[in-house]
Amino acid sequence: MTTTCAVQPRILIADDQHDLLDALRLLLKGEGIVMDTVTSPDAVVDAVARGTYDLLLMDLNYTGDTTSGREGIDLLARVQQHDSLLPVVVMTGWGSVDLAVEAMRRGVCDFVQKPWDNYQLLNTLRTEIDKGRTRRQQRQLEAREVDEALRIQRKLLPATLPQLDGCELAASWQPASGVSGDCYDAIAFGPSRLGLSIADVVGKGIPAALLMSNLQAAVRAFATEAAQPAELCQQVNRILCRNIAEGRFISFFYCTLDTELGVMTYSNAGHYPPILVHVDGSVERLGKGGPVMGVFADAVYEQSRAAVGSGDRLVLFTDGMTEVLRADADPNGPEHLDFGEERLMELAVEHRACSAPALQARLATAVTTFAGGTFQDDATLIILALD
Repeated sequence: MTTTCAVQPRILIADDQHDLLDALRLLLKGEGIVMDTVTSPDAVVDAVARGTYDLLLMDLNYTGDTTSGREGIDLLARVQQHDSLLPVVVMTGWGSVDLAVEAMRRGVCDFVQKPWDNYQLLNTLRTEIDKGRTRRQQRQLEAREVDEALRIQRKLLPATLPQLDGCELAASWQPASGVSGDCYDAIAFGPSRLGLSIADVVGKGIPAALLMSNLQAAVRAFATEAAQPAELCQQVNRILCRNIAEGRFISFFYCTLDTELGVMTYSNAGHYPPILVHVDGSVERLGKGGPVMGVFADAVYEQSRAAVGSGDRLVLFTDGMTEVLRADADPNGPEHLDFGEERLMELAVEHRACSAPALQARLATAVTTFAGGTFQDDATLIILALD
């Protein structure tokens, strides 16, 4: 019997009985399978951390006079931390139904009782090696697809931010993992007029990214110099309602800025209200508008105006910035677990004299430090600074 794998497979065998390892070496010698052997749990973890194997065949007991299998059960979690796709087949001379069930529940592919039947063991190894290679190939394919989708997404975002007379823009866009459901856009309508949007699609992954691209296309189609924010929200919402899957929705904010007139006109479709920090430290939250998009096709959106002037700062953000969890927080403790809007607003006020890039960097660094560099959701941050 020979393995069906085209490339010579390599397996790791873990057992503290040297005569058993010798028997397995003889059995596998003519099967085209390369085997490495170890005799302790720590050696298993070290070997898996150093190299890639097609399968791990491991005993459940390593300490003399131990028959519970607990050592092997505990070892499984350590192995999976290093290689979650590694097929594991366990073997023991002290098997029981309960032990087999627990091992399988923890991700073991198969269970072999000592002494084994040679034909059955070889068939099990060959089957699990092939399954494991298929899983790895599928994971690699998925990773390539996500990478390609992420490249496409980045191209849909503004390559450069327009710089208007009297204002400056800076932005950061941080997917939590893979592709993102966040998006933003900035469209110059002239030397002193600008359209600015930010959105957050509920959900993650490719479906959210596809919906985000539909939203961006619709916004760019309707975002003209003459289009009012409320009108744009209603038009985009109607299009999304015809194409959105059940259970999906989008929070969205759109504003136009006229630096000559010192006026910002906006409409908010269920998005976190942006923070408008005035030069004197007073704050406005821009929340007027209507419901999230993609739910009610006949939704009506209102718009409002805010006076802006030299020294003012506008902070637009998605929930990945404010709902990020503190790295060292106790989930069961009484302290606040997330960064929060209040903290973001306080920092924006404190550093309101900064340029747009400097303020964006300060806020992003504060959130990243708070979270220990781990984001649970996509995080987008845009700063508009008026000179």
